[in-house]
Amino acid sequence: MSPEKTKKRHRIFDYMTPAALVTFIIALLGVPVQIISSRSVAFADFWNLTVCAAVRCIIAKLTNWFPFSLGEIVAVLLPFGIIAFLVAVIVMSIKGNPKVWKLITSVFAVAAYVYILFSIGYSAGYNTTTVDKKLGLDRQNVSGEELYKTACLLRDNENKYLNRVVFGGSGASVMPYSKKAMNDKLIAAYEKASQKYDFIPTFYSRVKPILLSEPMTYTHISGVYTLYTGEANINVNFPDYTLPFTACHELSHQRGINREDEANFLAFIVSIESDDPYILYSAYQNMLEYVLSALYSANKDLYMSFLRTMDPRPYKEMVAYNRFFEKYRESKAAEVTDSVNDSYLKASGQPQGTKSYGLVVDLAVAYYRDSLDAVELPIIEEKPAA
Repeated sequence: MSPEKTKKRHRIFDYMTPAALVTFIIALLGVPVQIISSRSVAFADFWNLTVCAAVRCIIAKLTNWFPFSLGEIVAVLLPFGIIAFLVAVIVMSIKGNPKVWKLITSVFAVAAYVYILFSIGYSAGYNTTTVDKKLGLDRQNVSGEELYKTACLLRDNENKYLNRVVFGGSGASVMPYSKKAMNDKLIAAYEKASQKYDFIPTFYSRVKPILLSEPMTYTHISGVYTLYTGEANINVNFPDYTLPFTACHELSHQRGINREDEANFLAFIVSIESDDPYILYSAYQNMLEYVLSALYSANKDLYMSFLRTMDPRPYKEMVAYNRFFEKYRESKAAEVTDSVNDSYLKASGQPQGTKSYGLVVDLAVAYYRDSLDAVELPIIEEKPAA
């Protein structure tokens, strides 16, 4: 090796901080972890419940100190940071400042840190045993009749709590306590669920409200788990009844349930462990809407027949939601966000992309399958031939 090349190599390492060097080395360990977990469900289950759980818990505990979403602040400042970084590199390069290498390696170390959090602390959750197998559910393709019967069971459970829910003049329900109180009630529900389901780790964490919730609504995003800060974030601009369910969904990501349909289902089965009527209402109403959406596509006659059986209060809730959402429905920001999210979900092993959220109906039907035979189908008059 020539002296010139040796000298150049030493110069690069001289301007690499020890922290950056350690970060790069640890990041390399993330590669085999991803490869092995993608090929071994047993390894993914072990890693997700041990190393991943520890990493997610530690980061969540650290960011719990901040009452606001640190992930949101980072996301907002990121474009400005990139611009500042590029300008600094150009200026330092023009001036021949050798410390430009320290700046470059430090920035790449930050990227490596994010990769560590994903590869070592999160990605295994995409390859674990599926929730239906963990719960012993018989998940399969569902019929319109099964969807109708599942909707009836959800409706009947929801009706038990309607008289304890306050509805406003617009038809929308009103959450009777603060976001912090909601957070504590959901954590208590997770505590109960963890005693019932051994794959749910439990620890205290703070659900963070998004400061820019109103503009974020144009992206149609109601919640997000920020991997790099370990925070469960919710869009508080959405109607009240969606907030407990959305928060519970994001908390499930924080606890290693990565697949979107499973995070939705976990939000449901954890929420119904609560003793709070509004959280129970939120769980049944949100799941009912998923099932009704699928029923509408599968059998419009059964869908219309079901609507006639609904208590007017949750029906008006859905009408109020549609009124609220009309302002945000047609949005270029939503198209871009949906495309990015769809690509990410497909790349992470969810081939249905953003449609995977709605696959929760298969899990809901499987959850209630043993009770479906007791539900009677409506008599639907045949339409006369044209």
